[in-house]
Formats: sequence, C-alpha cells, structure tokens
Amino acid sequence: MNTKFTQAFKQQAVEKVLRRGQGVSFRAVASQLGVSHSSLYQWIVESKDSAFEASLEGESTMKSHEKKPQDWGLEERFQMIVACASLDKEALSQHCRERGLYPHHIEQWKRDFIHPPLQNSKADAIELKKLKLEYSATKKELHRKTRALAETAALLVLQKKVNALWDNDEEDSQ
Repeated sequence: MNTKFTQAFKQQAVEKVLRRGQGVSFRAVASQLGVSHSSLYQWIVESKDSAFEASLEGESTMKSHEKKPQDWGLEERFQMIVACASLDKEALSQHCRERGLYPHHIEQWKRDFIHPPLQNSKADAIELKKLKLEYSATKKELHRKTRALAETAALLVLQKKVNALWDNDEEDSQ
C-alpha cells in the first residue's frame, strides 16, 4: 500500500523528530506517526536540502491562515484536550482536521501536561556533562579496584598453595 502524505504532514513529522525529547528514539516517533523510518529519514534529508522548503512554498500560501501546533498557547492546548476527551477516534480525527492538527498532537499535549518536559538550559547541559564525566571516572576506578582485588585474592590463594607444598616437602625430607 503506497500512502501519499501531504507536505504539511511531512513538515510536521520532521519537526516532531527534530524536537523529540531525550530518550525518544527515531523509530518510536516514526511508528507513532504511522510512517516508515526510511521515509521519515528521507523527509529530513529533503528538508536539509531545501528542496522540501521550495515545494512547501505553494502550499504554505494556501494554508497560511492555519495555526501550527507549536504556535498554540497552553490555554488553547488545554481547551483542545478537554474538547477531545470524550470523542471517539473518528470524531477526534475530524475535530483535529478542522483545526489543522493531528490526533498525535493532542496525545503529546496530554503527556506534556501530565509530565512536563524538562527545561534544558545551558547550565543543566554543563552539569549533566560534568556528572557523566564523573560517573565515567568512578566507573573506571571501580573496575581498576575490582581487578586489583581479584589479583590480590589470586595471590593469596597461590601463597596458601605454596605454603602447603613447602610444608609437605619439609615434612617428607625429615
């Protein structure tokens, strides 16, 4: 089955992939959108080549009156979530189409209200990098100490064996 996607959908899909949160895989976003990961990757390549932008110019003039999902304010998003809460799948899709949205936008907004995304500031990024380096150094030190402990245990076992052998040899020679 060869599904045709609109340029607006492609653009929103690319934006969703590029703005995905930490821990959300590329393939997870693709499956959530119902698109193959190779198609989504191709759309990203096209958007970087600006061929994608040139093809959007014709459609963007027709749909410039529609508000993009990222342009919705918190209050508007909340009102949309409440309005869509009691709708079944078909009615939800129809309601979203009328407003230039997709049902996955409503689901994402719900998740964002329940568990707000972390704000990644520059200070947080620096702190995270520092903690990662500290973790890596601690992990290396633990590995080194584990090896040293194993070596010490092996030496103790060998020493006991040598002592046991020497003690037996001294007893035999007398």
